[in-house]
Amino acid sequence: MAARREFFFVACSIAGALAPALLVPQTPLAPPAPAAARILLLPRRIVSGERATLAVLDMNGRLTPGVMIHFSNGDHLRTDATGRALFVAPLNPGVIFGSIEGRPGRVSSMIVTATEASAPLMGISSAPQVASLTDRFEVFGKGFCGDADANQVTIGDHGALVLASSPLALTVLPPTELEAGPARVTVSCAKRDAPEFSVVFVGLELEADSSPLRQGEHRTLTVRVRGTAERISLEARNLAPDIAELEGGNPVRRLSSGGDEENVVPFEVVGKRNGTFLISIRLVPALGRPERH
Repeated sequence: MAARREFFFVACSIAGALAPALLVPQTPLAPPAPAAARILLLPRRIVSGERATLAVLDMNGRLTPGVMIHFSNGDHLRTDATGRALFVAPLNPGVIFGSIEGRPGRVSSMIVTATEASAPLMGISSAPQVASLTDRFEVFGKGFCGDADANQVTIGDHGALVLASSPLALTVLPPTELEAGPARVTVSCAKRDAPEFSVVFVGLELEADSSPLRQGEHRTLTVRVRGTAERISLEARNLAPDIAELEGGNPVRRLSSGGDEENVVPFEVVGKRNGTFLISIRLVPALGRPERH
């Protein structure tokens, strides 16, 4: 499998420096342990009796093998060596929940009938207008393949990795070669092709004072947006609330300033006690009708 990248912009004081943490590529010799599993990617819509693929990630966004997943109907399965698992959706329509063994929280998916999901051609009903270069995004439509690797997604002439899939939904990780800005996206599987559409991919660069954070100290974290002059929404989440307080609550959403020369988003943290703080910053997805070429 290709190297995985972190899905979060993480600000943390490590060896006196504040910077986005870079992910060490996953190799067959050192995959994440099952106990490291934190994120379950389950397609939001699956089709009764049809195949689908889920994925499990660790905190750094690496696909995690050997993780047991439990469903609310009593079914269970384990992720394979790629950190994903192929399964057949239950026959009864309705909502089903999945959870990572030993972890709190659960993820829901809607089971729809084969009649509702049927379509003579592959089509895209909604896709993000803006997506991050380093984070996963979702595409919804009809005619996809439930086996994630059977789908071919190309972004800007580079192949992308499909993390999770069903006939109605895909979760996609952009290719590492992609540059910030608008890019053409194509989707195909089983000799079916969806109409090409466009997404603006943005880079998020974190800037902050690198000195250690002290109790009572106020610190500004500035995220610079590359690839668009439009205002976009970012969400910051405090992953170490005992160390620092994120001003405005947890999580906090902010709109960027917009502008050709400087498109930035500031977030404020206050030290509660000396120590390492951890803030994840992600683009807030905005799905809509795909923009056709």
